[in-house]
Amino acid sequence: MKNKILFITSVLLLFSISLFSSEKAGRSNSSSGDSLTVISSPDLYPLALKWVSEFSAVAPEIKISVLKASGTEDFKLNAGSDLGFVSREYFSTLNNESIWKEVVGRDVYVPILNSGNPFMEEIRLQGISADELSRIFAIPDAMNWGSLVDNARDIPVTFYLLNNKTSKAELSEFLAPESSLKTGTLVESGKEIVAAIQKDIYGIGFCKLTDILDLENQQITDNISLLPIDRNGNGKIDYNENIYESLNAFSRGVWIGKYPKALYSSIYTVASSKPSKESEVAFVKWVLTEGQQFITPNGYCDLALNERQSKVDELIVSKVDIATPIKDNANLKWALLIAAAIVLGGFLVDGMLRSLRNKKAVEPVSESAAHSVFNINSVSLLNGLYFDKSHTWAFMEKDGFVKIGIDDFMQHVTGRITQVKMKSPGDKIFKGEPILTIIQKGKQLSLNAPVSGVIREQNQALSTNAALLNSSPYSEGWIYVIEPSNWVKEIQFLSMADKYKNWLNNEFARLKDFLSNIVLPAKANYAYVVLQDGGELSDQVLSDLGPEVWAEFQTNFIDNSK
Repeated sequence: MKNKILFITSVLLLFSISLFSSEKAGRSNSSSGDSLTVISSPDLYPLALKWVSEFSAVAPEIKISVLKASGTEDFKLNAGSDLGFVSREYFSTLNNESIWKEVVGRDVYVPILNSGNPFMEEIRLQGISADELSRIFAIPDAMNWGSLVDNARDIPVTFYLLNNKTSKAELSEFLAPESSLKTGTLVESGKEIVAAIQKDIYGIGFCKLTDILDLENQQITDNISLLPIDRNGNGKIDYNENIYESLNAFSRGVWIGKYPKALYSSIYTVASSKPSKESEVAFVKWVLTEGQQFITPNGYCDLALNERQSKVDELIVSKVDIATPIKDNANLKWALLIAAAIVLGGFLVDGMLRSLRNKKAVEPVSESAAHSVFNINSVSLLNGLYFDKSHTWAFMEKDGFVKIGIDDFMQHVTGRITQVKMKSPGDKIFKGEPILTIIQKGKQLSLNAPVSGVIREQNQALSTNAALLNSSPYSEGWIYVIEPSNWVKEIQFLSMADKYKNWLNNEFARLKDFLSNIVLPAKANYAYVVLQDGGELSDQVLSDLGPEVWAEFQTNFIDNSK
């Protein structure tokens, strides 16, 4: 019977491939010479031209024309065809329309000061709030460091401000009415502000983030520091406000909402509906990936790496969801769909039956189905495995090779995993370094290796069924078979099930702290992740949270595991 099913599904598969090839050929012919019209707000026009020029070099078959809107009233999208690039000023005129939008970059303003400021150590600890800065602008006689820093002398503060409408509007929203900004020294360019602050150890400047970047070395310009902002005005830089240690930390902080919203705005690509044409999807995907390198030289800030990937994954899903029907070949399309469904159904049924048989034989009974609450009793642990604090496990087979995977705790945290990115056979891996990326609808986390070695085999089943990491993390959901290079020494740092379970109690405490400190204060609508009955955690606690929370979880939970 099994052989008969395989024979039938194979015939259908060959038939489906034949139909698909015919359909694809027809589609390729129809899409040749595809064209787009892109309309840009005036401020983004140079960037839009650069994007189109660079994209055309790698995809010359797609013809793109660029139009510049002369004013907000002139910015119109042709239904179903055009893409647009807009700044906040132009986007606000489109808010009442039913449009598709995606953030492709940001315009970020920052307060800066001289790295040699004698009060720098205290400023880094306590920060300076918007209210404190506003009072100084409102009362010129109070423009001294003694009004900003405890126990500072009455040394005058000089404020350097950009003399343009956009920067004044951003700063007015953050600080005070525009009239009060006249107490500052107006400067014509951001580079002039940077030069002035480099010479003035008691000055504070407001400029674009891109003005202080050393693009060649990908760091902040020498002798310039970001001024930490005390958002809640409690006189100290809290954990949730500490984003000023590096440029990467700051960029991630802007993305996940730790930076005052009044000081940055997004730039968008917009359309009258979700991109469906191959040319539209290809162009937007390129802008979100390779095209990001052209944003900073044009005066704007690129997206964080995790943010880019999540947006690309969403775009690809959207493209599948809204694929345009082939009107002139409907019968072939439906035949393809029916055949593919039958083939898929056959494999799914066979796979499910085998999975159930194997799970009964090998896998410990998981308690996850019975738990809406997530606690230590929800986690299955298998005796005989070595567990690592990276939430991975290792087990040496009789032949001396080691099988590794992820633990049950992590799959409870993430919820259903939809995709994985794995290394290839032959790759070397080292304990504590990334070996696997798990993805859920564009949101992703990287997990580290429990031991070192050379990958000899990867679990190819995960490529088509990543959810095996959820249903069977200790058997069918294994990740790699490796040839270990330092097994005897490295297992001394791993734990067996009983000891690992005790350590997991601390992980639950850390997880609650993470949710309390990072998620719940700023995201009231996420309060459901902690159930009211005794403050217990909800199962699959990250599943419905956004990519910005996943990025924060990576940095502050996984990467800081102890």
